[in-house]
Amino acid sequence: MDNKIMHARDMQKTSLQSRVGKRSVQLFTYAFLIVMALIVLFPFYWMIISSLKTLEEYRLNVPTFWPKRIMFSNYAEAFSTANLGDLFVNTMIVGVVSTLLSLVITVLSAFAFARLEFKGRDTLFTLLLATMMIPGELFTITNYTTVTQLNWMNTYTVLIVPFLVSVFYIYLLRQNFLQIPNELYLAAKVDGTSDLKYLWKVMVPLALPTLISITILKMMGAWNSYMWPRLVANDEAHRLITNGLRNAFTTTSGDVNYPVQMAAVALVSAPLFLVFIFLRKYIMAGVSRSGIKG
Repeated sequence: MDNKIMHARDMQKTSLQSRVGKRSVQLFTYAFLIVMALIVLFPFYWMIISSLKTLEEYRLNVPTFWPKRIMFSNYAEAFSTANLGDLFVNTMIVGVVSTLLSLVITVLSAFAFARLEFKGRDTLFTLLLATMMIPGELFTITNYTTVTQLNWMNTYTVLIVPFLVSVFYIYLLRQNFLQIPNELYLAAKVDGTSDLKYLWKVMVPLALPTLISITILKMMGAWNSYMWPRLVANDEAHRLITNGLRNAFTTTSGDVNYPVQMAAVALVSAPLFLVFIFLRKYIMAGVSRSGIKG
């Protein structure tokens, strides 16, 4: 009887220690995640409070962590000073057109590499994948020379055409297409369905999460593009939003109104935050589904 009691007590003690151990691991995990989240979010917090300060408060030797006087007028001044309306329009034109054309190229290319049988298909796809190992900066010189010879400088064309093809997006969608059973394609061919109809009616709906993630990533890339637009289309008529913020708040004496500049950055960043918050599940779903089958 005593042995049973001792055994029961040992079991309870072991169970209690196990629960305490699991709880300690959970507490450590959550504490670590909270600390990392604060580290990541702090720059955004600093951007917001800086955009609401006066220039005098911003220049204080000892920074304040909350504005003494909230200046919502900085946002109105930023919008008018940087001419954000035209910059938004230019960026949306480039982003929407380049995204739509890129989707067409990506879908057709991924379908060809995933379903069509032609000589040298795997070799060609391997060569395309090999280009992903080359840093994008190395293409800048050759692309710049090409667009100069074509007289595309300071046009929407030079901002859209050079980056329509993305090997990464083709690879991502091809992997998703490979997960669709080939028997569906063969059955469709027996019924006399054309390749384009099968692609549009079957493969595109099944790969919709990946297509949505590609659309979001392409739009975000166009929104954040800085170096290439600055090289080839930095005139007033075609200037994009990232380039427009560069010197818009610098006076002739060289002074910069940092709170107003921070307000402009906050306005520009807001669409990307909203896109990520409301569509993040599609990004994760598209990437995860494309990585299941190699």
